[in-house]
Amino acid sequence: MFHGERHFVEKAAIARERSPVHNHSESRAAQQTNLWIVLLMTGSFMVIEVVGGLLTQSLAILADAGHMLTDVAALGLSVFTMRIAARPSTLEKSYGYHRAEILAAVTNAVVLLLLAVWILYEAYQRVFEPPHVLGIPMLLIGFVGLAVNVASMKLLAEESAFSLNVRSAYLEVLGDAISSVGVILGGVTIWLTGWFIIDPFLSAGISVFIVWRTWALLSQAVHVLMEGVPAHLDVLEIGRAMASVPGVKGIHDLHIWTITSGWDALSAHVVVSVGEDRDAVLGRLQSLLQDRWKIEHTTLQIVAERSDRVQVG
Repeated sequence: MFHGERHFVEKAAIARERSPVHNHSESRAAQQTNLWIVLLMTGSFMVIEVVGGLLTQSLAILADAGHMLTDVAALGLSVFTMRIAARPSTLEKSYGYHRAEILAAVTNAVVLLLLAVWILYEAYQRVFEPPHVLGIPMLLIGFVGLAVNVASMKLLAEESAFSLNVRSAYLEVLGDAISSVGVILGGVTIWLTGWFIIDPFLSAGISVFIVWRTWALLSQAVHVLMEGVPAHLDVLEIGRAMASVPGVKGIHDLHIWTITSGWDALSAHVVVSVGEDRDAVLGRLQSLLQDRWKIEHTTLQIVAERSDRVQVG
């Protein structure tokens, strides 16, 4: 071990213990448990939908089954990446594997978009040759699917506000719930009127909804990967607040980004007057950032020179 490496490793371990991600370990354990439950329920119902879709010849059911197949893969990926993200940081990967969750969200979003395109294509084909669809079995499958999806959404709803990975899984299940509603409407319509062409139209509507919800998730995940400023933070407001802290003459090279869901980071050059107590200024800035914006991972470089200007960039 090179000189000073032991001290570095000890400091890194302390930083991990104090990090927001480490403090959320219990929450992440609950997220994994809920994801496993949702994965098992979704996988079981997917088998029912595949059989039911083939028996009823309903594209809406088969489309939903295909959607649920991607859900099974996406939920499995979410569980896997959450386990990977829990691995400790190393000297080579100082942030650990937390970005794996963001990569999983991007992967899930891309798969969903591709699925939506396939459903639209199949729906277009069936508009001209609508097959005979069995309405009552389609209706029953829709009700069972809706019950499974609502139960899954309840398990994921709370944590979806704090994790992009869980949010991607939640959107997968939400898309399935909307699909189940479409299947129910289609089953009722076909049962009562025999209007088979509603099946491809419902499928197209399902795919449009998938695209609408997924695009927002994909944009947010890519924003994180591009190290953009978190949407809930105003970089100018933070820069001005930091510049107003006693002892601070200016703020330069201010950067704010997200490491993973719920873990924001900040770095900046802080200009202070010559002779100013740097440790006191640093403490005031860290308290401000943590108390007002919950930013605990900060890298602040103190520069002793005169400046009256605040720069953000």
